[in-house]
Amino acid sequence: MTEKVWMGAIFLKDEGGYEIILKSLEHYRKRLRTIAKSPELKDSAAMFASVLNQQAVKTVPKIDEVVQKIKNSIDNIQSVKNLSEEIPFFEKALMCYESDIEKAQNTGHEYFLELVGDLSIAKNDVGTIKNALKKIKEYSD
Repeated sequence: MTEKVWMGAIFLKDEGGYEIILKSLEHYRKRLRTIAKSPELKDSAAMFASVLNQQAVKTVPKIDEVVQKIKNSIDNIQSVKNLSEEIPFFEKALMCYESDIEKAQNTGHEYFLELVGDLSIAKNDVGTIKNALKKIKEYSD
């Protein structure tokens, strides 16, 4: 029986997928650091906000760790393959970025507009995010 190969490694290394992953991780870090200003959080109960803030504080160092792993391994396909354990984290970052782009576009709320930056550039990232979400899950048969 042959071992499955993570095709997402090829996407990350050879197809430039690491760029959208890094951009999404950076967005995710920014989102977590500003979570107290989120309109969604302001509408929730104070106790819930406290729990989310605690989780955000714990997650930011993980983002930094994953970013460093990507930067250290991007030149070597074997090292990139080891990043497959980070797929759930990549997905969280990509989905967070995509969701915030949609919220900025649909609500026009200042928080989301500030968070995503230039909305016209961010809108162009949506297709790349969808492609990345599909590709990072792919394994060979």
